[in-house]
Amino acid sequence: MTEAPPDSPGTRVRIGVLADPGVPTQLAEWLVDELPASLRSAVSDEFDWVMTSRCEPILLDEDGRIPITELAARHRRAREWDLVLLLTDLPRRSGARPVAAEFDLDARAGVVSVPALGAVGQRRRARGLALRLVRKLTEPGREPTECAIPPATGTPRPSRDASAAGPAARGIDGELAMAALPGRLRLLNGMVRANRPWRLVPQLSSATAAAVATAAYAIVTASFWEMSASLSASRLMLINLLAVGAMTVWIIAYNRLWERPPDPTDRAKSALYNASTLLTILIGVACMNVLLFTVMLVAAAALIDPGYLADTLRRPVGPGGYLKLVWLGSSIGIVAGALGSSLESEDAVREATYGARERERRRAKRDEAER
Repeated sequence: MTEAPPDSPGTRVRIGVLADPGVPTQLAEWLVDELPASLRSAVSDEFDWVMTSRCEPILLDEDGRIPITELAARHRRAREWDLVLLLTDLPRRSGARPVAAEFDLDARAGVVSVPALGAVGQRRRARGLALRLVRKLTEPGREPTECAIPPATGTPRPSRDASAAGPAARGIDGELAMAALPGRLRLLNGMVRANRPWRLVPQLSSATAAAVATAAYAIVTASFWEMSASLSASRLMLINLLAVGAMTVWIIAYNRLWERPPDPTDRAKSALYNASTLLTILIGVACMNVLLFTVMLVAAAALIDPGYLADTLRRPVGPGGYLKLVWLGSSIGIVAGALGSSLESEDAVREATYGARERERRRAKRDEAER
């Protein structure tokens, strides 16, 4: 738990930031340090803005909703907070529009959905949303409203369409939503970032070991030398793209990561999660491909003498010859890595692919389907 002390005298307003573990907690700790000064300049300089952060999983109720009122009441009472901000890594939606933030005036609490902040510029957007939530919760005479955030300016504008899953239906006073298509793209980027696809390489050890071993064999085998020399750069690129695509499809299909919605009304939601899975695996495999290419290039330069390679191929060999050899070897290694991933358990693959919140959601959905 961290706390930023006030800098100026006046009435003290204590704001507690309750955050899910991981990226939400990192953002909460940053907000504790940076937001008080912004609150004094953008909201009111008559108050001492005291902020405290706490890392704690934000659990859902039986209806799959965040119990804002109950959480806020419990923490305000136990920790003497005046306002409560919840930072969650759960994606939030209102109909077709992603929701960046929600607020409950009676509970004096607001929720920020971290995936809706996108993959880049999270701190800037989190600060902007936090400022707007605090302003909503502290300004007198505010009526509950529903707003939408255009992607370019971030300025609220009235929502043009009502949704059955709007604020009232979810038991809240209002929300800050984003324009449908740009908002979905930003939400998708944020969901992929929350999955941290770069973790795929170290966590899928069997796949990585199979890829490295096969690529290493390829770069020291004379038949691969001759094959790589005969292939054009465009064909090598095509082979590499096919290898990356094949490993991506194999991991998703073999480990049953693709969601099939039982209810037609859930198709849009499942499409979002499936797109997140596809991009996460694709980026992870691409990272493995780049790492494998780099390691094999160093190994080829160290192990294969240029003169010996030229004698074997019966032609002069420059740097391009090494690049083509390593390119082909890496592609073959990626295909072997796909097969090697079969040795990993489904739980291990899900651990490598998804963040904690997404694993929890999929586990709950699987348990519900098995009942």
